Amino acid sequence: MDLQQLANIAIEAALSAGKIIQKHMDDSITVEQKEGGSNYASQVVTQVDRECEAVILSHLKPTYKAFEIGLLSEETEDDESRFKKDFFWCIDPLDGTLAFINKQPGFSVSIALVAKDGTPVIGVVFDPSTETLYHAIKGIGAYKDRTPWTIKNTNDYLTYATDKTLKDTPKSAKIQHILNTHKTNLGLKGIKEISGAGAVLNAILVLENGPACFLKLPKKDIGGGSIWDYAATACIYHELNLPATNFNGETLDLNKKDGTFMNHQGVFYSNLVL
Repeated sequence: MDLQQLANIAIEAALSAGKIIQKHMDDSITVEQKEGGSNYASQVVTQVDRECEAVILSHLKPTYKAFEIGLLSEETEDDESRFKKDFFWCIDPLDGTLAFINKQPGFSVSIALVAKDGTPVIGVVFDPSTETLYHAIKGIGAYKDRTPWTIKNTNDYLTYATDKTLKDTPKSAKIQHILNTHKTNLGLKGIKEISGAGAVLNAILVLENGPACFLKLPKKDIGGGSIWDYAATACIYHELNLPATNFNGETLDLNKKDGTFMNHQGVFYSNLVL
């Protein structure tokens, strides 16, 4: 399987979806509700989400037969081909829909190629607000705007990237304790919060604002993001030799059999190297 060729196809798909998003960024958007997790952000969908998915699938469709690749995409019913094929495309056509609706930065396009065992082998993220492209290929490296990406952590404070502000997050005291521990261990002066982005760009913000972290505590309620929220960025983190794990530091289950939600184990993305 030619991962470079497939990455190039995924990049073109992401850029095409990004153009659709950019065209509608200043429009008044009609919001619909769909079946999702326990939080509102997972229940909203727009016509732009669907248009983005359609253009992405038009790019990827020729690879289904040519490379025997399955599919998991947010706005399409799971056909379980991800359990039958050796690899599957994992797509979030518009992550951070709530930020997009509110006309705030924090939305993006995310496309990953994932092996049947849950290993992400390609990760592509496009941020339409900044027109920045991030991608990674397993064993080849991570790139920002097609240039090899080297992370430089220069802040003297810890950045906490989050969708909800800490004060509005359940079990905020536990999260605050985790953040304080990292701050103390690293000898940092304080903690800065960046809130409002979707899961995909939160992971990217951690890379761009190190030392930093993004986390979701395990919980019983359905939610915590889905496989497509984490697959692409997990590949990028792996190629940067940074941890993208469940909350307990174990491998993310990116092809889980009991649905797509990640609430059962939580997530932890960190860029805490000084």
